[in-house]
Amino acid sequence: MLNIVLFGPPGAGKGTQAAKLLEKYQLVHLSTGDILRSELKAQTRLGMEAKKFMDKGELVPDTVVIGMIEGKIDSNQGANGFIFDGFPRTKAQAKALDEMLAGKKTPITLMLALEVDKEELVKRLLLRGKDSGRADDQDKSIIENRIRVYHNETAPVKDFYDAQNKYKGIDGMGSIDDIFGRLCKAIDLVK
Repeated sequence: MLNIVLFGPPGAGKGTQAAKLLEKYQLVHLSTGDILRSELKAQTRLGMEAKKFMDKGELVPDTVVIGMIEGKIDSNQGANGFIFDGFPRTKAQAKALDEMLAGKKTPITLMLALEVDKEELVKRLLLRGKDSGRADDQDKSIIENRIRVYHNETAPVKDFYDAQNKYKGIDGMGSIDDIFGRLCKAIDLVK
């Protein structure tokens, strides 16, 4: 089974590349944002538990998020593997994910981290904000803060996977197809 953590700062191209990787390798996309919205809409037990925290403006606890991810994995038994998008965001989440996957005998295969210059990230996000209307992608100071938060709080997850020899930095500059080619080359080396 091929389990990939797709990683990178806001604007690195994770969504674009995830779609291409899903198609090529026939994987299941596990986006924590999508899963959370789905659980809330379906009013599942975990969705209602998450709502209690969200209604207070608090982060949903890792145990709830892991439970949601586990449910999605269990409902996709025949999958070739999964792309984890937006999770894990902390070392504690990475450890919890590893423990849950160990119980299923299907560990993370690889963490692919898209590496893009800050100036390019800002440019991409401003363009995305113009095209999509997303308010958080239209304000340069908000964009720069999101990138700063990523580097301070989320980027250390790379160290967790690097210690397991599963981390692979990927040059996220250039055309979509060039970046996709680099991602595929890294995947094909471990498959």
